[in-house]
Amino acid sequence: MVFALVIVGVFALAYVAELLIQKRRGVKEKVFTTRKVAMIGMFSAVAGIMMLFEFPLPMIAPPFYELDLSELPVLICGFAFGPVAGVVTEFLKVLIKLFLKSTSTAFVGDLANFVVGCTMILPATILYHLKKSKKAAVISCVVGTICMAVFGTAFNAIYLIPAFSKLYQIPLEAIIAMGTAINASITDIVTFVIICVGPLNIIKGTVVSVITILVYKPLSPIIKQSHKK
Repeated sequence: MVFALVIVGVFALAYVAELLIQKRRGVKEKVFTTRKVAMIGMFSAVAGIMMLFEFPLPMIAPPFYELDLSELPVLICGFAFGPVAGVVTEFLKVLIKLFLKSTSTAFVGDLANFVVGCTMILPATILYHLKKSKKAAVISCVVGTICMAVFGTAFNAIYLIPAFSKLYQIPLEAIIAMGTAINASITDIVTFVIICVGPLNIIKGTVVSVITILVYKPLSPIIKQSHKK
């Protein structure tokens, strides 16, 4: 029930934001068209496959934290078609990943991936669509990365790590000890998420942002042309 409410809330926020953006820019477009749905499906499939390729950063965080770059096609799709398209792509990405590889976390990790991903995608796509320019793209990516890092850090401390501790019956102290083995400054859950989780999200957001800024302009005419046909 909580999962469903979170998902509905994120979709509602994206939809309202898109309507407000259209009103501010003086345009009226359908949130979904046949071509847009097809493009969302394509980007979702790519993101879902990319989500399967995870790799650890053992010098920063314990090995159960793995990095993937599946937000890359999600952000590109959001830049092209708006915040609703971004959130839908993020959601479908997780569903496709679950179809290809079932959950190992009782859906807790999958919900976390969706929510944390949206904390980057939503602010980034909203800001970009308010004023489309290269400068706006850079600013929106920076803001999105910061939002994801801050929210992801807090979310891990308040909910995710305690949930995993309970799910796998691993004492919280043991999880913290894994962090201490990497960095002696880690002594509790707060220092754990600040030193381990925060940097992971910053690295992910930075890599996704840089690649998006580099490839979006060359790809945009192709995406938009395909969308208009």
